[in-house]
Amino acid sequence: MGIVALTDVKKHYALGETTVEAVKGVSFSIEKGDFISIAGPSGSGKSTILNMIGLIDSPTKGEVRIDGQAVSGMKDRELTRLRHKVIGFIFQSFNLIPVLTVRENVEFPFLLGRDSRINGERRDYVDFLLEEAGLSGHQKHRPNELSGGQRQRVAIARALVTNPMIVLADEPTANLDSKTGEDILQLMRKINKERDTTFIFSTHDAKIVEMADHVIRLRDGVVVENFRPERN
Repeated sequence: MGIVALTDVKKHYALGETTVEAVKGVSFSIEKGDFISIAGPSGSGKSTILNMIGLIDSPTKGEVRIDGQAVSGMKDRELTRLRHKVIGFIFQSFNLIPVLTVRENVEFPFLLGRDSRINGERRDYVDFLLEEAGLSGHQKHRPNELSGGQRQRVAIARALVTNPMIVLADEPTANLDSKTGEDILQLMRKINKERDTTFIFSTHDAKIVEMADHVIRLRDGVVVENFRPERN
């Protein structure tokens, strides 16, 4: 059993009087430390699957397990606690808070937890993440004073600040030029290798697929490929 496991997962949405089948019986598992690409064209179901793994959405049928726990029977409070403890999110639109500084944006997930104190140990860890992300000189800047690549680096540091086991990245390079996108990918790969953090990407970026050590391809809500590329 991996750190994430989906078993015959289906997701249906009501669109007026029509039922849309976004995901049609998907099963796969993800191991701890994977750098995985869930790839496919728009409408293939990859964002829906990412939302179910991120406990933002729940399946219509089937089972989702996160860190060995079946999540279907959990109450909202339990889901929130598990999400905060286990999962970090990186979005293509960055989702930073405009009125907060870089440092305050990175610290923000602490304020959402049960223990919202920014103690000395946490300050040191924020300093470490800002340095790792190349943001030490930008701590007091606000998001509108940063480039797209710098904003995505802030988003990565924020996703990692609670030391999650899993980081979900939804099209993280979509709004970046190719050079900046490659730098961002290298940063995430470095964190993945050094900290054994599991990264799960929803993407159609060929660079991410090329770099992944596990690839799941979707089309029309079903898995059409699930493989680990051979490395020379």
